[in-house]
Amino acid sequence: MSMGTGTFYDGATSARQTVTVELADDGLRIGTPDGRLIAEWPYHQLESLSAPNDVLRLGRRGSKVLARLEIIDPTLAGAIDAHAAQLDRGGTIQRRQRVSVVAWSVAATISLILAAWFGVPAIADRLAPIIPHGIEQRLGNAVDTQVRAMLDNGHGKEPFDCGQQASEQAGRAALDKLMQVLSNGAALPFPLRATVVRRKEANAISLPGSQIYVFQGLLSKTDNVDELAGVIAHEIGHIAHRDGTKSVLQGAGLSFLFGMLLGDFLGGGAVVFAAKTVLQSSYSREVETAADTYGVNLMNKIGANGRALGTLLAKIGGATEPGMTILLDHPQTSARVVAINKLASATHLPAPLLTASEWTALKHICGDK
Repeated sequence: MSMGTGTFYDGATSARQTVTVELADDGLRIGTPDGRLIAEWPYHQLESLSAPNDVLRLGRRGSKVLARLEIIDPTLAGAIDAHAAQLDRGGTIQRRQRVSVVAWSVAATISLILAAWFGVPAIADRLAPIIPHGIEQRLGNAVDTQVRAMLDNGHGKEPFDCGQQASEQAGRAALDKLMQVLSNGAALPFPLRATVVRRKEANAISLPGSQIYVFQGLLSKTDNVDELAGVIAHEIGHIAHRDGTKSVLQGAGLSFLFGMLLGDFLGGGAVVFAAKTVLQSSYSREVETAADTYGVNLMNKIGANGRALGTLLAKIGGATEPGMTILLDHPQTSARVVAINKLASATHLPAPLLTASEWTALKHICGDK
């Protein structure tokens, strides 16, 4: 739901006003029924105010005026909640955090016993699937900062992220469109983010949480949008299976594991080590096969060519870049291609994921001609 109605109080008078509420890309647009814009509230500045259970009452954090907006329509309220994850209606998040402190303290104690019995790799495999996404997202954001610092050598005048400059905006829009199609098909309970970065290696990586990086060198090797979509679908498989988080837990050892259990994994060199683990780790053949399977099934689901991933693997299967999450266990590339082709749907929808002009724009998202 992208639009509805609510009741607005301007904070200067006691008058109430019936308004239209539109969910824009970056915030709420509040206007009069005749179309006049009253206020724009960014999602990240929204805060939930005390209200009855059937009313969503919102204010704007940091505003000098005590304006508020009340939403009664539960569908509209739910849509706003989905866009502004920080809202804490009725103190639910605070209660969950209190429960989480107790639960994670107990989990930390239990993990000491499990460490002695099963070992760190087995613990990581069992723990990663039950880590709340909010904690995994914090880990991913911390790792992302370090990964970007390691990947961005600072050379050249162009920004590290492609799609930032005016001439590259059409490419960024095309990537966003492709990610929307893949995200809708994956239907994960959190948003996915993809970025093309200026690195010459034919590589793609996914971080704990939901961030995917496609290197410019890999994009240049793709001949069509399905090949790129297949790579991204494969990385979404790693995210869905939480492989990045497992890799960090397995590589960083017990100290990082217990720090994560207690919510203290951002200090010292722990997060730097975690970032190096993400960039240098090699997934097992079983993990790569599972990501291949997920990626091909996702391509089948959205009506794309699932064989395209195998085609790209065959083209660049000889690459040996460190941290290559797409192309690990290189002697097995041919076997992976055979398995992918078996899983791929024999037919796919005739409608392309992007138009020819959109694909051209995406190929030049880094400004290369």
